[in-house]
Amino acid sequence: MSQPVPNETTPHVPSAPRPDAAPDAARDPERYWLENVYQGGARQLTVRAVIAGMIIGGVMCLSNLYVILKMGWSMGVTITSCILAFTLFSLLRQVGLLKQEFTPLENNAMGSVASAAGYMTGGGNMIAVPAVLMLTGVLPGTGWLILWFTVVAALGVFAAIPIKRQLINIEALPFPTGTATAETINALHGHGEEARQKARLLGWAGLTGAIVAVFRDAKSAWMEANLPAWLRLPFLPGEWSLPFTLRGRPAGDWSLSLQPSLLLVGAGALMSWKTGWSMLLGAVLTYGFLAPAMFDEGAITTISYKGINGWALWTGAAVLISSGLLSFAFEWRSVARSFRSLSGLLGKKGSAPADPLAGIECPPTWFPLGFALLGPIVVALMSYLFRIPWWAGMIALPLAVLMGIIAARVTGETDNTPTKALGPVTQFIYGGLVPNNITANLMAANATGGVGLHSADLLTDLKSGWLLGANPRQQFFAQLFGVVAGAAVVVPAFHLIIDDPKMLGSKDFPAPASLVWAGVAEMLSAGMSTLHPTARIGALCGLLLGIALVLLERWAPKRVKPFIPSASGFGLAIVLPAANSFSFFIGAAIAELLRRRRPKVADAAVLPVGSGLIAGESLMGIAIAMLKAFKYMPK
Repeated sequence: MSQPVPNETTPHVPSAPRPDAAPDAARDPERYWLENVYQGGARQLTVRAVIAGMIIGGVMCLSNLYVILKMGWSMGVTITSCILAFTLFSLLRQVGLLKQEFTPLENNAMGSVASAAGYMTGGGNMIAVPAVLMLTGVLPGTGWLILWFTVVAALGVFAAIPIKRQLINIEALPFPTGTATAETINALHGHGEEARQKARLLGWAGLTGAIVAVFRDAKSAWMEANLPAWLRLPFLPGEWSLPFTLRGRPAGDWSLSLQPSLLLVGAGALMSWKTGWSMLLGAVLTYGFLAPAMFDEGAITTISYKGINGWALWTGAAVLISSGLLSFAFEWRSVARSFRSLSGLLGKKGSAPADPLAGIECPPTWFPLGFALLGPIVVALMSYLFRIPWWAGMIALPLAVLMGIIAARVTGETDNTPTKALGPVTQFIYGGLVPNNITANLMAANATGGVGLHSADLLTDLKSGWLLGANPRQQFFAQLFGVVAGAAVVVPAFHLIIDDPKMLGSKDFPAPASLVWAGVAEMLSAGMSTLHPTARIGALCGLLLGIALVLLERWAPKRVKPFIPSASGFGLAIVLPAANSFSFFIGAAIAELLRRRRPKVADAAVLPVGSGLIAGESLMGIAIAMLKAFKYMPK
């Protein structure tokens, strides 16, 4: 469940044998599960699992904050969190600080807490908020934003209740990330060498990423002036410009450079090879050919990443939005099934008296009670914080439920939570309902996106629990703990590291997804007529290109498909600095080479090493940024 290209950044993990595969399970899957899989007496949502999940999830949330401001989407945290928790508790037992073993179901419950916390950057939270800051220069206070994130995410948790049994118990949708998490937990707690090796790889990769961040980001003028030479680290430069010039300027001025960032290389390794080379192609065409041509035309007046992006954004946004909406439209069967499921739920008069799972599933009444409690708070916050009329806020509630149901089913079937499609849909709706209100446009999309993401996230976790035999009601409460932890971490951290709106959209923090949402909001408010004529042409070309790439991917001959660029990767490369795309390509190329030459090594190493590099560098990077913000490390 990554954004905005989750379907292409999720590594393939073979599906585990499902407990509902037997003939008896097909006739009565819930009773079969209760009698053969459910582990009712096992320790699950323990105090230590909650505390570990809140801490690890908070740390992963910080990592994702750094990543989303760099790359535009959140990375998966659940599997990484389960590996970290297993390693931590194993060490504590070895040194004698813990007596009881950390059980698989405790790890599963911990993962539910950590997942809810770690994904607090998603669902539009750290897309819409930076976009509002870029466009208006102001945000509500820290406490108000924490409350906003918490209630929106909690609504998403409650929205999952009425559809859980249909999607997981009855239809047995795959939810690939949930299945992979269950497989990982089984492997870890099997105490095999494979589990220990993955934990070691994750740890060493994390340490390597952290060291790179120190050598690159910790440099300051104060340290150079006050520390003796023997204490000064051999700092890495921010980038290495490619060795040529364009229009008489170094290639680095056009963002054509290489960055000393293992985070981006690790993220590239988790992408598909197609996405990686598509990003390289998009970067070369945009910054090597299109940008110089537009500079000659006068459409781009400043040779810098920000100057180029001010023009190229419209082309990139059009590719991402048109391809995302069309890909989502092709999932119309999932959408139709969502409506049928909803109509069936609305037609039920109550649970059957002989319901075998009544004592462990969340009661259906919790869904309306949750919305009755939290819905008015969301509407009031919309009105008070973002000046959204109360009636427009009321419309957001059923729209959020609908988006949550659709997002949950699409995630279950494809592992792709369609925030990049559903967000702009809400923006277009509110562009008509509340015209010329940029904040309303963005934060209404934040509300529906947040509900959709957290609904899909809980159901992904519940899929893991279904395979492992966990108590679903306990996982529901675990998610609520994680929501609170994530909101309490992400908002203060964002305010600390982004102390000037001008930092957003820069080389350091490109925030490409926020740029896209901000661009849509501006366009709906001011109209396309305010853009340079060539930017309007670029937007039209991007719109057509996004549609064409999706259609070709769907209907082109099989032998041709490997050569068709990924619409998501190509569009994202137009918005990101070229240096970022080069690093993604390097990571994707290394992973692809391993898959072809050493497939067993790739299966064992790509996921833990890639995740470790991302976690290590992002956490150290955000730690250094926060130290500088606190003035403990003078700039």
